[in-house]
This record gives sequence, structure tokens and C-alpha cells, in this order.
Amino acid sequence: MAPPRVDALGRYRQHGRISYAIVGVYLFFIVVVILILPRDSSFTYVWVSWLVLLLFVVFLLRYVSTFYALDDSYLHARRILGGRRILLEKVRKIEYSSLRDLGSSSGIFGSWGWGGRMYSPQVGPFDSVYTEAARGLLVSGDGLPLYISPVDVPAFARELSRRVRSYTGRLAVDAGDPLAGSELPAP
Repeated sequence: MAPPRVDALGRYRQHGRISYAIVGVYLFFIVVVILILPRDSSFTYVWVSWLVLLLFVVFLLRYVSTFYALDDSYLHARRILGGRRILLEKVRKIEYSSLRDLGSSSGIFGSWGWGGRMYSPQVGPFDSVYTEAARGLLVSGDGLPLYISPVDVPAFARELSRRVRSYTGRLAVDAGDPLAGSELPAP
């Protein structure tokens, strides 16, 4: 039985979708660095090897710690040593997306960059706190759009949409709205 996604304080939480292949690659690199760590060499060479090992461990921890939360006021996209939040009343679009559709030109550097800032010819600069490039949500509001990849994208979109509609009413572009596609009521 899956644990409830809404906690006692009313926060809706989901982790990022984790790829066992990506975790395996990180672990492979960590093992390789450990195996080639020099035992009796100059201090500089040993120091650099440990630094590379630490870098792989930190990026692995950031990857597996990615989660998303919705509380009364904010969408939180968090991971170890970073993240972003968007005020729910400022959200203007919720759309299904993928980094491939966005045509991101930042490539691997945007993905591995500490802040996740990327660029798309369609939307311009945007932030990303994601674990999967193929399936996610692009949330636009005040400031830069944010690309996220929760485990259950449709369920997260529905809950985000429900909470945003409680502030702003229906959005013109809303992947989580069950009535999307129908005409908006006249004011």
C-alpha cells in the first residue's frame, strides 16, 4: 500500500522519479574513483582524487533527494543544497513538458549546473529541479518558469491545479484541470 501523499499539515509531497540506471552510473563512478585512489602519492594528487569522489557523492545525493511539495501558499521544488519555490497565487500556466520538447540548448551543463538554469528557444530562460528529462511539468508564474519531474506527473498536476485554482480560478493553460478544453465561464 502506497503511503499517503498528504501529510497531517495538508502538504502534498512527491519525490522526483529516480532512474536506477543513473544511480548505477553514479555508483560505478564512485567505485572507480575509490579503486584508483592513490595510496602513497603526492598530497595534491590524493587531494584531487578525494575531491572528485566527494563531487560524485554530492551529485548522487542531490539526485536522490529531489522532492516536490505543495503547501497552502507555495510549490516547493527541493533537493540537498538547493531548490526553488513559486507562490501558488502567481502561477499562470501548468503544462506537460519534457526537456527535449523545450529544445534546451544548455545540454548537460544546464542539467549538472548547481542552480539548474537552462535556456529554451520556446520559453527563454527557465529553472529546473528535475530527475527525469522526458516527462515533467513546466510551471510558469512570477519569475522564470520551473521544470519539475514528480513520480506521478498527472496526479501532481491535478493537485497543483486544484490548489492554484483556489487562488486564481481557471488558468488558460492547465494540464491538471479536469475541465481544461472546455470554455471558461463568462465573468
